[in-house]
Amino acid sequence: MAHILIVDDERSIRNTLKEILEFEKFTVDLAEDGPSGFKKLSENKYDVALCDIKMPQMDGMEILQKINEAGIDIPIVMISGHGNIETAVEAIKLGAYDFIEKPLDLNRTLVTLRNALDRSHLAAETKTLKKKISQIKGSEIIGESEPVKAIIEMIDKVAPSDARVLITGPNGSGKELVARQLHEKSGRAKAPFVEVNCAAIPSELIESELFGHEKGAFTSAIKQRQGKFEQADGGTLFLDEIGDMSASAQGKVLRALQENKISRVGGDKEIKVNVRIVAATNKDLRKEIADGNFREDLFHRLSVILIPVPPLNDRPGDIPVLADHFLNMICREQGISPKTFADDAYKALKEINWTGNIRELRNVVERLIILCGKEITGGDVVMYANPGK
Repeated sequence: MAHILIVDDERSIRNTLKEILEFEKFTVDLAEDGPSGFKKLSENKYDVALCDIKMPQMDGMEILQKINEAGIDIPIVMISGHGNIETAVEAIKLGAYDFIEKPLDLNRTLVTLRNALDRSHLAAETKTLKKKISQIKGSEIIGESEPVKAIIEMIDKVAPSDARVLITGPNGSGKELVARQLHEKSGRAKAPFVEVNCAAIPSELIESELFGHEKGAFTSAIKQRQGKFEQADGGTLFLDEIGDMSASAQGKVLRALQENKISRVGGDKEIKVNVRIVAATNKDLRKEIADGNFREDLFHRLSVILIPVPPLNDRPGDIPVLADHFLNMICREQGISPKTFADDAYKALKEINWTGNIRELRNVVERLIILCGKEITGGDVVMYANPGK
């Protein structure tokens, strides 16, 4: 339940508010003056604070200023029996969430508190989302091996252009990360990065997913829908596992690349699109072409630049660096005290056959963090890395 601090020099008001709010299932702390109120705000985590303006030693305005200086992010509701428009305006300018006059109206106070709590929760969710986005945008390709250095060098050369890129490599090797880096280092970085997993979408729906559809185009098309090409306009469209795309969709994608135009399913109108295409596959597309499963003309359209991503088994020297990266990241994300790998743990990790590549390594590191002590040993790796074997 929400944790609320009441700062007021009048005992009767403090106690009355405490009783009312506790009846409403809030957790309530009290402070009898400004200094003790600011101390509590500095040392504890509160969801909202109710703060009187006129108090001895330190008034409510001073508390607001000190909170701003200390970088404490909490909604403050100011209360006063000597309120006027000027005081209310000044309080809001200093960052107060709201201003309530005494004698307090119970319903108005409860509504204000609940609104302030909604604002507090929304701010917390926004911070979490921004953190996740920054982690995605700030994701770098981790590794010190020659293949990784070659990939990074290629990205730096290719990203500023609009050249189409085909990324090849096994599942879990980091193809999506390469695609994101191409986008982030391009002139399109502020525009959308839209991903389509061609293997995860049924063949009968892939065209609607890519190009959108008009209302009534098929049974479940109850309204018009934009496709991924339109959503990515101005940015990058990442076609992951393009080797699994249906023949019909391949033909339409080829046309879109040739003309920079699309038509929604069930529609005749041509829509201009400006997207950079980055594709990826775990298949040998030349073999797929020979087998009649993939269009050769589409392959040549997509593969202006080819970036092969090697399996993790081909770059064992990167395993310690990647393991440390995942170790620190997962501990931080899950609020776990920092852990370390012993030297023999790195050796044991290098001896594993990483059929699932980097994705499998990350899962193993997370498992070791959960099941092992502060220092993860080689014995721990042997015991927990392949529990089913």
